[in-house]
Amino acid sequence: MKNIKNTRKNNFIKKIFIKLCRLLGFEIIDQSNFTVPTINKDLNENLSIPGEKSITIPLGEVKIIKKIKSLKIIIRTCTAELIMDQNKKRLFDQEKSEYTFRSLYSLLKSIELAQNFFKDTIFEIIITDTNSKKNDIEKMKYILNKFKIKNRFIEINLHDFKNKIASGYSNAKFANMANFYTSLLIAKEEADDIFYFVEDDYIHADETILEMLFSYEKFFTLFKKDLVLIPSDYPYLYMNDMDTKLYLGEKKHWRLIRESLVTFMTSRDLILQNFNELEKMGQQWSDPWEKPLHKIYEKYPCLSPVPSLAIHCANINSAFGLSPNIDWKKIWDKNKI
Repeated sequence: MKNIKNTRKNNFIKKIFIKLCRLLGFEIIDQSNFTVPTINKDLNENLSIPGEKSITIPLGEVKIIKKIKSLKIIIRTCTAELIMDQNKKRLFDQEKSEYTFRSLYSLLKSIELAQNFFKDTIFEIIITDTNSKKNDIEKMKYILNKFKIKNRFIEINLHDFKNKIASGYSNAKFANMANFYTSLLIAKEEADDIFYFVEDDYIHADETILEMLFSYEKFFTLFKKDLVLIPSDYPYLYMNDMDTKLYLGEKKHWRLIRESLVTFMTSRDLILQNFNELEKMGQQWSDPWEKPLHKIYEKYPCLSPVPSLAIHCANINSAFGLSPNIDWKKIWDKNKI
C-alpha cells in the first residue's frame, strides 16, 4: 500500500508540474515514453504550434515572429499541351490531363491535412486555366468539389493579353506567360499573407503544404526577412559543385539554392516589392525564363527540401524533373482519381 500511495503522490505532483509548465509556456519531454505531456503528443508527431513556436527535438523551440493568416494557392493548368514546345514524353507516358488531375488531387489532399493543424489560417485554391478541353475542365471542377476547401476556377481569355505580351511566341508559350501573368495580378490585387504558385505537373506528398507552412514561419523568424520555398529537390541541383547551407524545417532538411522553376511559395510583400521584375516573365520570354526569379534569390533566401516534397513529372532524362531518392511510382499511384 505504501508504494501505491507514493505512486499516486508522484502522479499528482507530475500533473501539477505539467500544468505549471503549460501556464509558463514551457514544453517538457518525458524520456521514458517519448512524449511531450504539455501538448499531449508523441515525439514523432508535429510538435510545433502554428504562429507561436517551432519545436525541434533536441534543438528546442523558436518563437515565431510572423503568423501565417492566409494561404492562397494558384495552380496554373493547361491540358492541351503535353510539354511546351517539345515532342518529348513525360514519365509514365500519359495524356497531359492525367498529370493535371493527379497534381490537383494531391494538392487538395495536402491542403486538407494542413487545415487540421493551421486551424486559424484561411486557405483558398484557385485554378487559372488556358486552353483546356471542356471535359477536362469539368473533371477539374469535380475534383475541387470533392473537398471542403474554398476554391475558384478562372478560364483565362488570351485576347486580354494581346497588348501585354510581346509578339512572336508560340501559342503554348504565349498561354503560359498569360497564365503566370494572371496569377501575379491575383497576388497583387488580393491581400493574402502567402501565395503558392503551382504548375500542373507537380504531384505533392500529403505533408507538403504542412511542412512548407511550418518551415516558412520558422525560416522567416530565423532570417528575419521574406523568403521563397519550392517543393522539389531538382536533380540539376546536384550537377554542379555549388556551395550551400542546410537548415532544419519541421520534418525535413532544407538547402539554400540560387535557381528554381516557376512553382514556389512566398509572401505577398515579396511579390509587391519585386513585382516589376516578376512581371517581365509575363511580358517576354528570355532564356532562362526564370531569370527574374533568380535575381530575387540574390536578395532573399530560396530553399528546397531534402528529400523532395513533390515530384515534377517531366521527361525522365530532364535535369529539371525527377527528384532523387523518391518512390515516384508510389506517389503517382497514390493520387489516381
